[in-house]
Amino acid sequence: MPKLRPSGGYRDTASFQTATLIYDATWWFCEKFLDPRSRTADQMVQAARSGRQNIAEGSRAAATSSQTELRLLNVARASLEELLLDFEDFLRHRHLPQWPPDAPEALAVRNVPRRFKQDQADQSDLTDLTDQQRWALYAPWLEHADPAVRANATICLIHQANFLLDQQIAALEKAFVEGGGYSEQLAAARLAHRSRRDPTDPPDPSDPSDRIPPCPKCGRPMVLRTAQKGRNAGRQFWGCSGYPDCKGLVEN
Repeated sequence: MPKLRPSGGYRDTASFQTATLIYDATWWFCEKFLDPRSRTADQMVQAARSGRQNIAEGSRAAATSSQTELRLLNVARASLEELLLDFEDFLRHRHLPQWPPDAPEALAVRNVPRRFKQDQADQSDLTDLTDQQRWALYAPWLEHADPAVRANATICLIHQANFLLDQQIAALEKAFVEGGGYSEQLAAARLAHRSRRDPTDPPDPSDPSDRIPPCPKCGRPMVLRTAQKGRNAGRQFWGCSGYPDCKGLVEN
């Protein structure tokens, strides 16, 4: 039987690849421009690492828990936001300029993926490259002798990673609301298996699927779901397996 929900594959995602660039850039930035024994340097490296590692861990958790996947992606997003503030503080405390969003330098960093794709006859993009090849495209900024250039370029990458994570989180939330999490999909798979069973077989009292109530509106089997919003958030209820065509529900 194939897995109900895919997991892994994070190495091919733009969010993880961008987070890898950020982690490497932060490591070498702190090594060159900060005292590596300082609390600030340690916090920056750990925040960058957390952003990357939690994307990977969330991807692996996707097979069995939508909520865990969402929680870990939100942790990654929060870690990168913390790192963003650290780089902004570095520039402000040293009276170094921070590039505005429409600065030519900022636009040049943000347009690296677009320029690369335009230069490729086969329409490949940055996700097809190795980490080393991807780094080389950003090296003019991330290996610059001026710490302000390095910090500003890393800030641009953090904004890109946060944008990608925001999209990823929104898509997962939508899929969870519409299709349910792992337990709901497992129940749906059990219903599908049950529908193939010999109808003359007697009910099995040890089988939870034999105690699934019918929809009060259309009679189809119900699916166990979890409320995500409102005063009942976190509580489980039976929702019609024909949703969204039928919105029948029964409290669990």
